[in-house]
Amino acid sequence: MTRKLFGTDGIRGTANKAPMTADIALKVAVAAARQFRRGSHRHVVVIGKDTRLSGYMLEPALTAGFISMGMDCVLAGPIPTPAVAMLTRSLRADLGVMISASHNPYEDNGIKLFGPDGQKLSDEIEAAIEASVASGNSDDLAPSDQLGRARRLEDNGGRYIEWVKNTLPRGMRLDGIRIVVDCAHGAAYKVAPSVLYELGAEVIPLGVSPDGFNINRDSGAMAPSAMQRAVVEHKAHLGIALDGDADRLLVADETGALLDGDQLMGLIASRAHFAGTLKGGGLVATVMSNLGLERYLDGLGLRLARTAVGDRYVFEHMREHGFNVGGEQSGHIILTDHSTTGDGLLAALQVLAAMIERNAPLSTVGRIFTPLPQRLKSVRFAAGSEPLKMPKIVDAIREAEAQLNGTGRLLMRKSGTEPVIRVMAEGEDEALVMAVVDGLAGLIAEAAGSTGPARH
Repeated sequence: MTRKLFGTDGIRGTANKAPMTADIALKVAVAAARQFRRGSHRHVVVIGKDTRLSGYMLEPALTAGFISMGMDCVLAGPIPTPAVAMLTRSLRADLGVMISASHNPYEDNGIKLFGPDGQKLSDEIEAAIEASVASGNSDDLAPSDQLGRARRLEDNGGRYIEWVKNTLPRGMRLDGIRIVVDCAHGAAYKVAPSVLYELGAEVIPLGVSPDGFNINRDSGAMAPSAMQRAVVEHKAHLGIALDGDADRLLVADETGALLDGDQLMGLIASRAHFAGTLKGGGLVATVMSNLGLERYLDGLGLRLARTAVGDRYVFEHMREHGFNVGGEQSGHIILTDHSTTGDGLLAALQVLAAMIERNAPLSTVGRIFTPLPQRLKSVRFAAGSEPLKMPKIVDAIREAEAQLNGTGRLLMRKSGTEPVIRVMAEGEDEALVMAVVDGLAGLIAEAAGSTGPARH
């Protein structure tokens, strides 16, 4: 069955247009309940959301669907995605739902589903839910006397704040550390500054005035320049930029220079390695991570295991092969000793712990390897075409791979959510990398009918 609803990270689209309508959200809830309604106990689902205006439409639609199937709904309100995963486990719920389009602008929204273990659903379960939505079957709705109920979880933020604080090494505090934190006007706008403040830091908060429309706008991990400027202006020790649902981050050192997910993963993994707590003999990242990270780990006798793009695939590999550090270059970092999904705030605390333990600035602690030159371009193609199967593009890819052989690598990836080809190359010769990517991107646009700019 061809998947029409689920992409690489749940269901996502423009709000109030298929598949992000109230009608489809209700049907998804019914179908998800059908998958997770097991046994005779009172079933519970945790529902969180970010700060988008459309959350007011999707939250009641999902709630109605779950209630119609006899599931009680715990409404957590605006809260980070990792908090939903945590609460699903903590409350012994049967299902967790996060209403968010992560780093996308406010016009979009999405639905992310978590199983009772707080883990994102497998491809097989998502396919079963999608098939159930398509069937339109409603024969198993709950009898009228067995409908579910809904209640607001009043202390949702407090529960998450305490949980995250406890991931910092026992007895460690952030006294004397000045931190800029940009919450992207998103789900962490209350909890992130509170965590840092309660641990003793001096906090300069940005992006903490959500209005339903400004999530991720010129702020957060998608636009970290304001955070970088604030670090310099306030003479802060570091800056943290979260995305709209706070499952990813970028960090700036005291000079305002950015550290991406590759540098942060490498720092966290090497710290764990020297402490004897790293599992799996390395870390797990995606095919997008820089070759410089792989070479750095190799120098420590560690390995970089690569997966397809998507933090779900990273987590699955970590779970199956016993790793406890993994993530993506974009800043999704998963630390399975603490969480089942990416958590920007949790990862930031591990970076702070490394600074405190070494008593050194982040510019010294955090820049653990020199990245190889890397270039990424996204090319939109005409619907119905198959650019990566066109003979002249296949030949051009083969030629580019031969040019980079031994000094770099080429990655061609079709997006799972839109008609876009991602063209990425990296290598020791920066001019060659640029030429390869620009040439292939231009060829795809010409041969496959580019229809406008792609989202990054």
